[in-house]
Amino acid sequence: MIDLAADLVQQALAAGATGAECILSEGEEFSANVRMRELESLKEAGSRGAGLRVVKGKRSGSAYTSDFSVEGIRRLVASAVEMAGMTTEDPHAGLPDPDELGALDGDLKLFRGDVADLDTPRKIELTRETEIAALDFDPRIANSEGASFDTHLGHHVFANSHGFAGEYRTSYCSLSAVPIAKEGDSMERDYWYSMARGLEGLEPPAEIGRIAARRALRRLGARKVDTQKAPVVFEPRAARDLLGDLFEAVHGEAIYRQASFLAGKLGQRVASEKLTIIDDGTIPSLFGTSPFDDEGVPTRRTVVIENGVLRSYLLNTYTARKLGMKTTGNASRGITGNAGIGHNNFYIAQGDKSPEEILRPIRNGFYVTEMMGFGVNTVTGDFSVGANGLWIRDGELAFPVSEVTIAGNLNQMLMNVEAVGTDLEFRGSTAAPTLCMGEMTIGGK
Repeated sequence: MIDLAADLVQQALAAGATGAECILSEGEEFSANVRMRELESLKEAGSRGAGLRVVKGKRSGSAYTSDFSVEGIRRLVASAVEMAGMTTEDPHAGLPDPDELGALDGDLKLFRGDVADLDTPRKIELTRETEIAALDFDPRIANSEGASFDTHLGHHVFANSHGFAGEYRTSYCSLSAVPIAKEGDSMERDYWYSMARGLEGLEPPAEIGRIAARRALRRLGARKVDTQKAPVVFEPRAARDLLGDLFEAVHGEAIYRQASFLAGKLGQRVASEKLTIIDDGTIPSLFGTSPFDDEGVPTRRTVVIENGVLRSYLLNTYTARKLGMKTTGNASRGITGNAGIGHNNFYIAQGDKSPEEILRPIRNGFYVTEMMGFGVNTVTGDFSVGANGLWIRDGELAFPVSEVTIAGNLNQMLMNVEAVGTDLEFRGSTAAPTLCMGEMTIGGK
């Protein structure tokens, strides 16, 4: 694979390109779904593809193929070079500078052989165990949207005309359950999941099922509350969604287009001093880790917000040149096209209070477990989304709440962060602990 990538680059140069980069990707995926104790579906698939991006002066073009025959490769090269000749010039187009290229050393623990070795009957058994644990937890668990076990094995190769060539393998597996609880006229669903690079990193199936069941049960009898202003606490799952909105606000393309409320604020205080946000692609075994980004630039640890001060945006080579800066190793793309920007392990740094300590001083407030809708404007910072959760009364979770909205402005919300929890854990490439904001508008009845 790595020899093929390097050969594709050389063929592009021979065909008239002044620069070229190639991505090769192959993978295998598996999914088992069980519903009401019976196997509902199995899926197993494999894929591979090659993408070639070429530069001719300040013009660039790209093409991709899944045909690795001699003729398929020839057409790929010809198409990419032809496309480059048809595009308009862009003074910021091009590959990274040679001195920016490289890869992290050492084993980043991205691949576990036990995922590849696990047979199908065992995968089905794990899935069934997870759902049964949820169904048997309480008589009020009356139904289920099912449980699933998913695995993925991947191989990623990258080479360019500056002499860089690298590759890495990845694996992951995940277990999840979605039970439905019913009591009287009230019916609610919730879910829980575990995800790891290898089987040994997963939570036990019975634990996943029981947690999912408890989460569904605690939503029974949910009601609206009066419209008011009150403290809002985001549980880690909801805080991760909020972090996704903040990623869009530090995205290099949004910054150079002046489409972010954080544009032009480097070095300024934009949040509470309790808040630190980091992007780190170097942490072994995590899901946003890789030895290099999709331009061949080493991944790194980038502090985005440090104790409330905006320290960095997240950039690829193109956006860095537009802004007169350096890439932060955040280039991301699929098989074809120009590189976009993606985060690595993007997270809110752990705070100094347990979730119980965060709740204790709150007399009346809203504990958010789920947010719905797309009511976030990263240009202005305006924030208004639907939310479900639990009402906080005298420092305790008192009763379930649904069909309300929470509203504010991200500028003020960041400044109003009063507490950050100690419960940081990674269940994907974004992570956040419990987060408390001093006051937001809660729209109810």
